[in-house]
Amino acid sequence: MRRSTKLELAYVALAAADTALAGSGRPWAHRARHVTKPLLLPALGSALATDARAQGSPLRTTTLLAQAGGWGGDVLLLGSGERAFAAGATSFGLGHLAYLTGFRRHRDRRTPMAGSRAARVVALLWAASGPVVAARAARQDRRLGGVVLSYSALLATTAAAATHLDPALPRDARLLTAAGGLTFLASDAVLGARTFLLPDAPARLESVVMATYTAAQLLLAEGAARAGR
Repeated sequence: MRRSTKLELAYVALAAADTALAGSGRPWAHRARHVTKPLLLPALGSALATDARAQGSPLRTTTLLAQAGGWGGDVLLLGSGERAFAAGATSFGLGHLAYLTGFRRHRDRRTPMAGSRAARVVALLWAASGPVVAARAARQDRRLGGVVLSYSALLATTAAAATHLDPALPRDARLLTAAGGLTFLASDAVLGARTFLLPDAPARLESVVMATYTAAQLLLAEGAARAGR
């Protein structure tokens, strides 16, 4: 078995463990997540970095940079309170800028993204939900509202760009990347709702956030690896 495959399997095992712990709501489970959660993206990033398929991938470097931003977000969001949330969102935002850079460099240049049905759907979903969540966040802290609005707009743009890659890239790479971008958007929507719209949400909702988030990162990494073929 290749080293990259072993590392990817380790990521899947860590993701499953952290997803289960996230929904527990018990104090010991939160402490255990200080071990599992920070290991997620180093494992996935190491898998991508050592994957022979990815050596010629045009999305390899930006994906690794995005994973570094995601790792910072993972660690910062283990804290509590508005400051930890804002810092985590900022780190994730840097990660999404890296993803977006790669997607824009290798976009479908034959048609504008505004003409894409998937991009229009993403834009409509953001317009219907992003400002609402940001307004609720601003009730807790005015500065937090701006962070949430900016981050959600950036994530929506990244998700739309993930669906608009150059047709010259392998089809499976494009499909996996699009699925990863949209799954990331779904994960963030659940996170925003749990944090700002549903203050008394059950703990198991955090498992939904982590299940979709870890799946999104895996799909994006696989898309980047397969883009090198």
